[in-house]
Formats: sequence, C-alpha cells, structure tokens
Amino acid sequence: MNKVYIIFPLVGLLIFGGFYYSFNKSYAEKLTQIKVKAEEDKKAKARQQMLDRDAAIKSAIESQATRKKEKEERDRIEEAKKTARQEAEDLRQRSYDDRNKFRDQVGRLKKELEDVKATFAKITDEKKRYTEEDAFLKTYVKQAESNAKYYYDLLDKIAAAEKAAAEAAAAAAAAAKKS
Repeated sequence: MNKVYIIFPLVGLLIFGGFYYSFNKSYAEKLTQIKVKAEEDKKAKARQQMLDRDAAIKSAIESQATRKKEKEERDRIEEAKKTARQEAEDLRQRSYDDRNKFRDQVGRLKKELEDVKATFAKITDEKKRYTEEDAFLKTYVKQAESNAKYYYDLLDKIAAAEKAAAEAAAAAAAAAKKS
C-alpha cells in the first residue's frame, strides 16, 4: 500500500507535467502573440484615432468656417434689418415732422385766408359804400348845380327886379322932380 501512495502521485505528477509543459510551451507563444496582437491593435487603434482626430479637426474647421459664414450672413442680414429699421424710423419721423409742419402751415394759411377774406369783405363793403357815395355825390352835384343855376337865375331875376325897381324909383324920382 505504501507503493500506491507514491506511484499514483508520481503518475499524476508526470501527467500534470506533460500537460504543464505543453501548456507552458504554447502559453508563452500565446502570450507573445497576444502581446503582439495587443500592440498591433493598440497601434491600429492609435492610427485610427489619429485619422479620426484629423478627420474631426478637418470637420471642425469646415464646420467652423460654415458657422463663420453663417454668422457673417446673419450679421449682414441683421445689419441690413437694423439699417432698414433705422431708415424706416427716420422716414416715419420725417413724415411726422412734415405732417406737423404742413398742419401748422395749413392752419397759418387758413388764418391768412380768413384775414384776406375779411379784408376783401371789408374792401368790398368800402367799395360799395364809396360807389353809393359816388352815386349820391353825382346826384347831389347835379342837384347842387341845378340849384346853383336856379339860384343864379333867381339872383339874376332879383338883380333885374332890383334894377327895374331902381329904374322905376329913379324914374319916379325924376318924374317927381319934374313935377
């Protein structure tokens, strides 16, 4: 029985040694292959990352350029809108000022028109009064001329009557002297 205790563990040790040797031999190769493969994968991954990074950088640069163009376009459009808004505001203000100026001017012209109408009415009234006065004066002058003629004629008649009365008185005095 004592032999069994030595033989079985020795046989087991030899079997284990064979497996271990076979495993150890291929294990070292597998480890080197795994290391080589890991390094290659690492290098490929690094290469891929560099390519991806370069592509990302190019994409970022292109994206930045497009964003810059878009921003410039937005800024240009915004500036155009601001300019248009300012021009519209200036036009509105100018229109408002013109409207106020013209409204004041219309008020002033209406006032002047009323003054002119009042002056015209006054002048028309004066013209009518002067025309009536002129007509009155013409009739008055004609009447005064006819009255003056009548009075001159009357004075001539009175003078003739006085002369006749003086001649008659002188004749009567001469007749009275003769008689």
